[in-house]
Amino acid sequence: MLHRIRGLLGSDLAIDLGTANTLISVVGEGLVLNEPSVVAVEEGTSRILAGGRAVGHLARQMQGKTPQSIAVVRPLGDGVIQDFKLCEAMLRYFLRKAQGSGWHGRPRVLVAVPGCITPVEKRAVFNSTQRAGAREVLVISEGQAAAIGAGLPVAEPVASMICDIGGGTTEVAVLSLGETVAQQSIRVGGDAMDRAIVEYLRRHYALRVAPMAAEALRISIGSAAPLANELSEDVRGVDAISRLPRKATITSEEVREALAVPLAQIVDAIKATLDDCSTEMVADLIDGGMVLAGGGALLPGLAEFLGDQTGLPARLCGDPLTAVARGTSICLQNLARWRGVMLSSDDEV
Repeated sequence: MLHRIRGLLGSDLAIDLGTANTLISVVGEGLVLNEPSVVAVEEGTSRILAGGRAVGHLARQMQGKTPQSIAVVRPLGDGVIQDFKLCEAMLRYFLRKAQGSGWHGRPRVLVAVPGCITPVEKRAVFNSTQRAGAREVLVISEGQAAAIGAGLPVAEPVASMICDIGGGTTEVAVLSLGETVAQQSIRVGGDAMDRAIVEYLRRHYALRVAPMAAEALRISIGSAAPLANELSEDVRGVDAISRLPRKATITSEEVREALAVPLAQIVDAIKATLDDCSTEMVADLIDGGMVLAGGGALLPGLAEFLGDQTGLPARLCGDPLTAVARGTSICLQNLARWRGVMLSSDDEV
């Protein structure tokens, strides 16, 4: 009977609404959707191409290869909604796809959000998700969700530390007894790293490259610490002076130099979080260390680099790309236990 009632009301969905990718889990089924947070529209309008289906993977395939009449855009930037109409349309498409074919009721949705978003930005998440088709919307901080998804003992009387580096933000949190004891949330992540590479190439090589090219460079030869065998790769772009196509050979040392500023900002966020912890909690962290999650945490040598800079041992969690989505799903599946760390649209924001 309960199963039939839930079917009439709609599924319970957990959403990691990321700047780069959106992941959705269905309670009882696991991860069912993982697509880029992009849409393709007619230039100057909000009309999504392909009858509203140019969202996610299909839109990403068009990126950088469209005529001037078509624009591929991200509705989110630095972890927050920047285009409300497109975000609503993107969410509506993803929610329908996650629930599958056939009739479904309006789902209850738990969304992971950055800790740095303002009350107005948080209200935008509630409104956009409700208009996209949710009957009830709850939110949880990404840092807390990542810690739970990474399997940290957050409910025990011991300090646990998570550093979740996403596309738009980095969440650093220390948790104990189910509560967040200290946290820092900064608008620095994979996108900021890519922008740093773009700027480095412009300044040092007079070469203009697309963010996607910078991202590919970061993934292929980027690192946070020196490599045993340093690498190099050709990058193609437009000469800033002649405006003609040109390529340049970039080394992994140069990419590491370009990433110095965003990595230093992440280190500062970790140190600021530690400053807010008691000496007893810091002592726990010396033993337990810091766990890294998020796509940005896949940068080679990052655990070693952060360990050297902070004095804490650091390690990568299993499947860091889905840690927030897993944690969000666990919280929704055990709603009675974790309801106290969530905020609903009826609460003050």
